[in-house]
Amino acid sequence: MPEVRLCSLDDLAPDTATRVDVADHKIAVVRIGDDVYAIDDTCSHGRYSLSEGEVWTDELEIECPKHGSTFSLLTGTPQSLPATRPVAVYPVRVDGADVYAELAVEPKP
Repeated sequence: MPEVRLCSLDDLAPDTATRVDVADHKIAVVRIGDDVYAIDDTCSHGRYSLSEGEVWTDELEIECPKHGSTFSLLTGTPQSLPATRPVAVYPVRVDGADVYAELAVEPKP
């Protein structure tokens, strides 16, 4: 799967999520300490932006701001109801000041 540049590391405030729109994907990018995670930005239960929710740093989870479901930043699996379906997570690589993720990207004609 090809890598796509998401953002600069400096664009990510610690312990929060930032929404990045790239290659027809809406991604919540989360920085916790030196680690960066990328997860689909849309809650699988209510179609709300996860990047607007709270990041649970100790649990490595992000909370949907609408209904309170939390999702693992490692697996995308919901950790609490009402969500029951996982969301996609993407492998992330930091190269210098740039953050990349492996995304399925449609080639442009």
